[in-house]
Amino acid sequence: MKKVWILSLSLFVLLLLSACSSSNEEATGKERMKVGVMLSDAGLGDQSFSDIAFEGLEKARDELDITFDYRELSETDTYEQGIEELVAGGQDLVIGLGFSVQEAMEKAAAKYPDQQFLLIDAMSDAPNINTVLFKEDEGSYLLGALAAMKSKTGTVGFIGGVDNPVIHRFEQGFTAGVKQVNPDAKILSEYAGTFGDDVLGASIAKDMIAQGADFLYPAAGFTGVGSILAAQEAGVYAFGVDIDQFFLAEKTIVSSLLKRVDTAVYQSIEEIVKSGKLSEKHKVLGIKEDGVSLAPIRVLSLTAEEQKQLDTLQEKLSDGSLTITE
Repeated sequence: MKKVWILSLSLFVLLLLSACSSSNEEATGKERMKVGVMLSDAGLGDQSFSDIAFEGLEKARDELDITFDYRELSETDTYEQGIEELVAGGQDLVIGLGFSVQEAMEKAAAKYPDQQFLLIDAMSDAPNINTVLFKEDEGSYLLGALAAMKSKTGTVGFIGGVDNPVIHRFEQGFTAGVKQVNPDAKILSEYAGTFGDDVLGASIAKDMIAQGADFLYPAAGFTGVGSILAAQEAGVYAFGVDIDQFFLAEKTIVSSLLKRVDTAVYQSIEEIVKSGKLSEKHKVLGIKEDGVSLAPIRVLSLTAEEQKQLDTLQEKLSDGSLTITE
């Protein structure tokens, strides 16, 4: 009899809590926003693009009281399947990370015209897809200038992931920054064709180091992690990308290009929570908009004159008096 009474009381409490929760939702008239994210090809643990985007998603959950779901390519095999599953889950916003997601997202956007999509790192004219791009060339320009200032061999290297316009912006800015400081510098460049192969990244780095490169700039996701570790093993310098990658190689990472994908994700969700929609069809974030910046300079020191030169270049990029052309 005592057990029956306890079970009855427990059921009553659960029903009461459920009723209170329903009453609160009715009182506020609000439902928690649901966000779905299709991660980039390397997925979580890339210590770069996907990881920093996920931080923005978690911040939105904690501060804006949203719920989220996500898919990785390793689970769904195709971007199309991942996006289909997210749409089927009733998400208010589906976010695609990286240019590789574009084709699949545009197919889904045409199939589900009432679904709101956000594509990060690529441009789309589909009516229900908003986009966010970054001026990676601006931050890369500063890293190129920094490399040219401190290189002893006059040879530096750029390692790209997939050969794509987004990665071209990294290379273009880096090259321009190097040439700004040292027009005679030699710049090695190679594309790995993937963002997920650290062994290949290490191999490319070793080849460049053998050719005299004493600064490496990999914009290659997890492939770039291999390049960075190879640089540290060889005793040369490297730059990180997307996040502050100093933790990967504390003897070799001089600075990193901070690509604030986390900010783009958080601010987009925040805008929808507050106003119900995204105000800009295409948003482009650079130094001026705090979309890209440099991590602290470590490992080596700049002279007062070098620091002044770097600060001046950053100010000119921010105010538009310096532009980077192909």
